[in-house]
Amino acid sequence: MQAEIITIGDEILIGQIVDTNSAFIAKQLNKIGVSVYQITSVQDDRLHILKALSEAEANADLVILTGGLGPTKDDITKKTITDYFDDSLTENLSVRKNIEHLWNVYVKKPVMQVNLDQALVPSKAEVLMNKYGSAPGMWLEKNNTVFVSLPGVPYEMKALITEEVIPKLRTRFKFPYIEHKTFLTYGLGESSLAERIEAFENELPEFIKLAYLPSLGRVRLRLSAKGNNKDLIVAEMQKQTDVLLPQIEDIFAGFEEDLSIEAVIGKYLTEIGKTVATAESCTGGLIAERFTANAGASKYFKGSIVSYTKDIKVNVLKVSEDIIDKYSVVSTQVAEAMAKNVLQIMKTDYAIATTGNAGPTKDDTDEDLGVVCIAIATKSEVYSEQFSFGNHRVKVINKAANKAFEMLQKEILKK
Repeated sequence: MQAEIITIGDEILIGQIVDTNSAFIAKQLNKIGVSVYQITSVQDDRLHILKALSEAEANADLVILTGGLGPTKDDITKKTITDYFDDSLTENLSVRKNIEHLWNVYVKKPVMQVNLDQALVPSKAEVLMNKYGSAPGMWLEKNNTVFVSLPGVPYEMKALITEEVIPKLRTRFKFPYIEHKTFLTYGLGESSLAERIEAFENELPEFIKLAYLPSLGRVRLRLSAKGNNKDLIVAEMQKQTDVLLPQIEDIFAGFEEDLSIEAVIGKYLTEIGKTVATAESCTGGLIAERFTANAGASKYFKGSIVSYTKDIKVNVLKVSEDIIDKYSVVSTQVAEAMAKNVLQIMKTDYAIATTGNAGPTKDDTDEDLGVVCIAIATKSEVYSEQFSFGNHRVKVINKAANKAFEMLQKEILKK
């Protein structure tokens, strides 16, 4: 099956928002064996949408649209889809009840007619109930092509994709078996890694592909297999995993399998009943943010102190002023003191601390731009490393966060 994704909204085309919906949808479709042929973004314009629908129908078996289903006049997707299917709008009582429920329970204001009008759907459409919003999803079919229209609000769209669209596709169609295995590696660049495992890559079976996914301070290796014989794929993927692992064991940090390294760490910590806290300076709370982006993080993440200035390091984190004066705020000594102290303050098992010079100025340190010191503390020890991450502020901050997660993961896995 071949799919096309169409995102609708002027806000995407003028750069006001980033289209993350397409990436999510493509990833979910790939998991079940649907190939995405094209991703298109169009204006809130009737003729533009109609043209995109017609072209997509000629190219794809499945067309998924997001956006333009809101209650305001600029949201014209539903009316345009109705015209494309030569259909008319009719009120769906289940959707109306859902809207009234949402307003009674969460909005706690009288529901307006403009909101009730979102219960109007094309008569030919099968409604996909939206538990988190007033605009329903819609499933229509024309000339052997399935069209699915979803709201553009990311959390509403994601729920509809995972709870409604994917299960319905699995029921209606037969898909090949797909398996991905992603290896997290740290400490070796993409080119050097490719050279190291060149022979392995050359000897892979034709139905298994290797992809390099470099990021700041890490490279993910993804093995992907696709075919109709599930048993063959599972067995061969395990065989190739067993061949690859010894070749990268010094830089291997675990399997990702749709989990970020911070989520993997959270899983480890939950399993062993341990917790972590952070004391962040140059990373400005990014490490804490990445921890708490994962549901259930409260089981293992205690909290963070963002000590961006010297006085917060001294007065809140209780770092000795003598250590700061002697070694400067960007030093392994200060990083270790931050880590040890936040460990005690938060009463946790592990702690991460970062202090560095992300730029563009040196502020109150003599260290070069890009120098970052990262410390990991446990109840029995603390250690630190100093790194040079370049001279681009965003790059420095993100590489520091990635390196901190890498160091913490290695510390946890030592136990």
